[in-house]
Amino acid sequence: MCNYCGCRDFPLIGRLSREHVEIEEAAGELRRAIGQGRYGDAVPLLDELLGLLTPHTGTEESGLFAELRAEGSLAAEVARLCAEHEEIHGVLGAVDRRDPDWDAVLGALGKLREHIDHEEHGLFPASIVMLGMDAWDRITPAGTAAGPVA
Repeated sequence: MCNYCGCRDFPLIGRLSREHVEIEEAAGELRRAIGQGRYGDAVPLLDELLGLLTPHTGTEESGLFAELRAEGSLAAEVARLCAEHEEIHGVLGAVDRRDPDWDAVLGALGKLREHIDHEEHGLFPASIVMLGMDAWDRITPAGTAAGPVA
């Protein structure tokens, strides 16, 4: 995760970045279980990852992404990232628990890692420049102040 632009000082970005850390840790555990042939552990780890990923992408798409789409400048990037959400969820959510395609899961985990990197080092920093304070006020979690923390 980046530390240079201050975007994580915005409450929603900070939350999404913390969730990225949790998601990457869960994905790493799943990746290790598959790599070590611990397939009995891998299925519950996959479910754990999906339990983190599903609400996270929902928050991104209904909050930050919706505001960026409406602003317009980054609409194509938002569309690309939403398509990646669909692709990643499609692979991970469709795993046959009786006969998992672990190669497909590993491919989706690689895509997930790249996806998070693009958000953390591209979209999130750009969003603090592109969105006005009125947008941040709309998507800031209740009980927190919009904008950088002093």
